[in-house]
Amino acid sequence: MRTSVRNSLFVLTVFAFLSFSVAHKFYVSVTHVKYSEKDTAFQITSRVFIDDLEDLLSERFGVTAKLATNDELENANTYIKRYFLQKFVVEINGEKVDYDFLGKTYDNDVVILYLEIPNIQLSETKSIAIQNEILTDLFDEQQNIVHFKWKGQKKSFVLIRENNKGMLNL
Repeated sequence: MRTSVRNSLFVLTVFAFLSFSVAHKFYVSVTHVKYSEKDTAFQITSRVFIDDLEDLLSERFGVTAKLATNDELENANTYIKRYFLQKFVVEINGEKVDYDFLGKTYDNDVVILYLEIPNIQLSETKSIAIQNEILTDLFDEQQNIVHFKWKGQKKSFVLIRENNKGMLNL
């Protein structure tokens, strides 16, 4: 009896130790696309984990960005903008549109990127599509959640490497 209790405790201890020692990283970004009637623009914020973006910048461009530190790479925005222009595509009415990269801020371990598509009349907009491949070239498990908000309506998509585009008919 004592041996079986001891063996059970040993197995439980090993299981508990292994459960806590194997860290599983969650790869996700969250993007909000909101139409501003006041500004007649789609305003976009994208939240990405700082360490994931730093890994990407290192892998893709060979730079050490040191984001959110006093030693941040002086032209970090240039690299981030270049990457976003390649991996984050917006189409309105089936046509690719340009967006402005307004900048970034930090919130704990997340970088918040601000983008805007100006001079958009919602009454003339029949559809909007987002192709979001951010970080999918570095992390197989990457999920990019996109939330749309316009005229009091909301719609969300979870985009992955194999299914990286979400489209709304307005």
